[in-house]
Order: sequence, then C-alpha cells, then structure tokens
Amino acid sequence: MQTNDKLTGWIDAHFDEEVAFLQQVIRIPTDTPPGDNAPHADAVAEMVKAFGWSAEKHAVPAQAVHDYGMQSITNLIVRRPYQAGGPTIALNAHGDVVPPGDGWTHPPYGGVIDNGYIYGRAAAVSKCDFATFIFAVRALEALGVPLKGGVELHFTYDEEFGGLLGPGWLLEQKLTKPDLVIAAGFSYNIVTAHNACLQLEITVHGKSGHGAMPETGHDALQAATRILNAIYAELPELKKIKSKVPGIDSPTMLVGRIDGGTNTNVVPGKVVMKMDRRMIPDEDPALVEAQVRALIENAVSGVPGIRVEIKRLLLSHALRPLPGSDKLVASLQKNAKEVIGEEITAQGTPLYADARLYGEQGIAAVLYGAGPRTVPESNAKKADERLALEDLRKATKVVAMTLLDFLAA
Repeated sequence: MQTNDKLTGWIDAHFDEEVAFLQQVIRIPTDTPPGDNAPHADAVAEMVKAFGWSAEKHAVPAQAVHDYGMQSITNLIVRRPYQAGGPTIALNAHGDVVPPGDGWTHPPYGGVIDNGYIYGRAAAVSKCDFATFIFAVRALEALGVPLKGGVELHFTYDEEFGGLLGPGWLLEQKLTKPDLVIAAGFSYNIVTAHNACLQLEITVHGKSGHGAMPETGHDALQAATRILNAIYAELPELKKIKSKVPGIDSPTMLVGRIDGGTNTNVVPGKVVMKMDRRMIPDEDPALVEAQVRALIENAVSGVPGIRVEIKRLLLSHALRPLPGSDKLVASLQKNAKEVIGEEITAQGTPLYADARLYGEQGIAAVLYGAGPRTVPESNAKKADERLALEDLRKATKVVAMTLLDFLAA
C-alpha cells in the first residue's frame, strides 16, 4: 500500500508537467488524411529525451506510405528493460487524428484548458495516452524499487487508416513481440473485445454524355443510387443480428463518402463510393465480405453500360480476449477501484482499434487509458473534443499501479 501511495504521490507532484506535456502533443497537427505524421513522431522522440529516454524511430518506407494514401509515418518504440524474469508490457497509443472539421469554440490544436478540461483534437482519443503511459512509466521508475521484465511504449501513426502501417508494421517487421498490451482506451471501462471492420471502395463505371442528350451516356450516378438503396435496405436485417459480447449490439453499414461526375450539365461517367461495414465478433469476416460484394453486384446486374469495380480498403479483425488478458483486467479493476472508488466494467465496444493487430499475433491486449465514461461525452472526432484533467490523473495512477503489479521484482 505504501508503494502505491508513493506512486500516486509522484503522479500528483508531477501532474502539471504531465498536462503541459499533453498540451505539446496536441499542438502538433496530425490530420489523417493527408497523414503527414513523421514530424509529430520526431517531436515526441525529442520530448522524451528530457526524461533520459531514447525513442527508436522506425520510418515506414515512403512508397508503402504513399501507396496507402498517406504522406509520412514514423512509428516510435521506447524500450525500458528491467531485470530478467518478468513480462514485457507494451503500451500503445496512436498520434494520427481525423481532421478537426467545423464548429469548434476552442482552437482544435490549442490544447486550451478551461474549467478542468483540456480541449483539442485527440485530447480524448488518443494523444492523451501518450501522457498517461509516459508518466505512468516515469512514476514506476521513480519508485526506485527493483523491477523485472520491461515496458515498451509504442507510439504509432495510422490508426485512422487501419493500423497496418502502425502496430501492424512493427509486428510484421519483428521489431517487437511483447507479452501483454495495454492500448489507449477510457478510464471508466476496460475494453476486452471490439468489432471487426470491412471498408470497400466501390467504383461505378458508366459513360459521360451531354446533359441535353442524356441517352448518349450511361449514368453512373443513377446506377450508384441503386447500390445505395440496396445497402440501406439491408439495415433492418442487420439490426436483427445480436452479439453475445456485452457492450456490443448489432452490425452496422454505411456509405461515408461519394465522389463523381464532371460538371452540372454532363451525365456522370464515374462515381466512387466508400463504404464501411462493422462486424460483431460473432460474425465471419470472409462470409460478410462475400455477402456485401454480392449485394453490390446484384444491385446493378443487367444495367446497360454499367460496370462495377469493388476494392477492399480495409479488413480489420475483431479483438477477442486471449490467455493473459484476464490477469490484466483483474489488476486494472483492482487498481481502478482504489483510485476511482468504483467498480469499472470490462466489456466490448462497437469501435475497432489497433489492439486487434496484437491480438492477431496471439498477444493478449486490452484497451485502457485516460478518457470519459462514454465516447459521445468527450466529443471524440467531433468539435470541441475534450478530456477532464482528473480523468487523466486517475488513469495515469491506475496504469502505473498495474505496471507495478506485473513488474515488481
């Protein structure tokens, strides 16, 4: 108990420094797209030098990044090895963000503090956990007690595009193989499972024609409308499918972006749509993809002059509990009860995240970090995204105490 008091005391004593660190992390834009994120990684690598740490910079080859639709990715690994004989625990947070959009009352890259909250894009998801994880590890090391095993901080930069060039790339390149992972999450619940996600790009090819003589063309937009109607007609059926995982409800499907046509007075010759199909952990991704492709193709089957091309943008698998995750959950829950003063749940989430990439390699991963009780109350991915500073403080303490549970010699 005394050790935990020292740990939490250190965090309280250095909390102003932690908040200032988070402000710096928020103030460097990482809008994805366009995804020019190497400058942020360079800055974070420089910032951790102040703690006597060295961050390995792992730049993803430029061609792979460009082919992926982004501009630059440098992933960071900070390794903190202790005595032999304990587990290596990786702490993963992502630095890429969706563009801020409109409607902000505080600057999206200001890191402004107002009435106990810090405002900014990724204040809640997940630049906050750069601060949570770094200051939890610093508190652990400041205790001066013998530790065994090690910690790795993984700061990655393409979660918004699917993580394949973030944790996926680090794992594929065999740059890391931790025993356990805590990935960025929320301070009032532990996420042990999450949905899978299929994203497709649908290109409808027709033939342009003069607006005064539409019969000279084949209208790609008219054909695309048939596909849209087929997709949205399927939603009531998806609502009937229910997950057995607490916290996860039903699959969802939507078209998030449409581009096409050349001018107001021209029959559209080409339309491109991007769609998203969330799969509950109970579903088979291969079967779902086959069904969605058939749905799209059947919608325009037999339409004269129309050809459809379907390209998979992303297939992310579901996160499911693996051996070892129960011990992480038990430790986080015990420590959260002590710090927050209430039982926190372990459950699934309809979101999908980078944690699944560790799970695919057989590494037990859970999501836990600074954040609110629910995603909507933090305005995550919306205007005025914010984090209660007390939630940052609490999460840092819980993570530090959990690391101590696993790594105390």
